[in-house]
Amino acid sequence: MTYTRSGTLAAAVLTVAALTAVALPPGPPAVADIPRSTRACVRSDPAADPRAAEVLDIARQVQAELDLNSVVLRITVDGRELVTGAIGESMTDVPAEPDMHFRAGSVAFPFFGIILLQLAEEGRISLDDPVAQWLPDLPRADEITLRMLGDSTSGLADYVTDPGFLRAIYADPFRHWTPEELVAISTGYDLWYRPGSNWSYSHANFVLLGAALEKITGTRLDHLLHQRIFDPLALRETANGFTPDIPTPVLHAFTSSRGTYEESTFWNPSWTTAPGAVLTADICDLAASIEAVGTGRLLSPESFRTQLDPGTVGLPGPVHGCPKDVCLPQTEAQHFGLGVIVHDGWILSNPSFYGYAAVEAYQPDARLAVAVATTKGCASPDRNTAQDVAARIVARLAPEHPLRVE
Repeated sequence: MTYTRSGTLAAAVLTVAALTAVALPPGPPAVADIPRSTRACVRSDPAADPRAAEVLDIARQVQAELDLNSVVLRITVDGRELVTGAIGESMTDVPAEPDMHFRAGSVAFPFFGIILLQLAEEGRISLDDPVAQWLPDLPRADEITLRMLGDSTSGLADYVTDPGFLRAIYADPFRHWTPEELVAISTGYDLWYRPGSNWSYSHANFVLLGAALEKITGTRLDHLLHQRIFDPLALRETANGFTPDIPTPVLHAFTSSRGTYEESTFWNPSWTTAPGAVLTADICDLAASIEAVGTGRLLSPESFRTQLDPGTVGLPGPVHGCPKDVCLPQTEAQHFGLGVIVHDGWILSNPSFYGYAAVEAYQPDARLAVAVATTKGCASPDRNTAQDVAARIVARLAPEHPLRVE
C-alpha cells in the first residue's frame, strides 16, 4: 500500500469550487539554519559480512533492471550496521556516495505524529481537540480534530490531485507555493466524507498540522523539529529548507515527468508539506530515523501504540462521493497511523519527488531497519523505485517478513 498521489489521479477529482483562504501562521525567514556534522556516513566494508556483498549485488541488479542512476542504502540490524553503500552516479562521472543529501519528503510526517503525541503526554492538548482553537478560519474546524489531521481522516481533498494545481506544477516547477494557496485548493472542494468516518491521504492535513503545532507550542516548526526530534536522535544531516537548495554534497535527480528527461534536483518542494518541514537527509539519518520511529524511542509505550493505530483500523474505504483509489480501506495488516504507514508488520515511510525516491522501513520482530534512496534514469518506471530495491533486499535478509511493493 503506497500512500502517494500523482497526475494519473487528476481525472478522479471534481471541478474546483470557489477557493477559501485559511489564515495560517506567518512564514519564517527564507534562510534555513542548516547544521553540519562531523559524523561520516561512508561506505562500509562489504567483506565484513557476507550478507553485505549480497545486498550490494541485489542493488546493482535492480539498478540495471530499472535503469536507475543511483542506489544509496543503509541496513542495520538491532541498531548495528550491516551495510552502507552507494552505486551509480549522482551526475555524469560523479559517483553517488552515502553522505550525499536528497529530498526526504514525507519522512517529516511520522515526526509530526510523535510531536503531537508528546504534547498529549504533557497534557498540553488532547488528540481529539477540534482544531478551531488554533485554526479558526479552516472550514468545519469545529469538526476536524488534531487526530484527524495526523492520521489523514479529516475528509479534506488532496490538492495534489487538483487538475489546476497539476498544470501549474508542470508549467513552472520552480514556483514557490504558500500554505494558504495550497490549503485553499483543498478547501475549495466539499469534504470527501464526514470528518473521522473514513481515510484518504491529503497533503493538506500535514500543511495544517504543521501550522497547528506552531500555534500550540509558539515555536517555529523547523525549530520544533530540531528540539524534539533531530537533536534527541542526533539526526545532524536532516534539515529543513525554506528554499529549493540542498546542503552539499548533493545527490542529483532527473525526471521525465514533463515529457523530456531533465534535471529536477532544485525544483521547488514548497508544495509538499508545511514550511519548516521540507526535509533533506542523508542515508544514515534516514536509517536512524526509521529505527527510532519503529521502536517508539521518543514516546511512551501507550503513545507508540496510538501512533501505530490511532483508530484508523476498520475504516471502510470507498464510499459514495469518494473514489476507490482515494478512500482506501484500513485493515490491521495495512493502514495509516499518525504519520506512518503500517504494512504487513513493517513501519515505514516512502517519500518521492520528481526523480527522487526513498523508503525507510523498520521490522520490529527482526529489528531490521532498511533505508534506500534512488534516482531515476531516462527509462526508469514511474513509481517509487526505492521500494523495489528494498523489497528485494528484504527477501534475502528476512524472507519471513516480506516487504511487498504495490
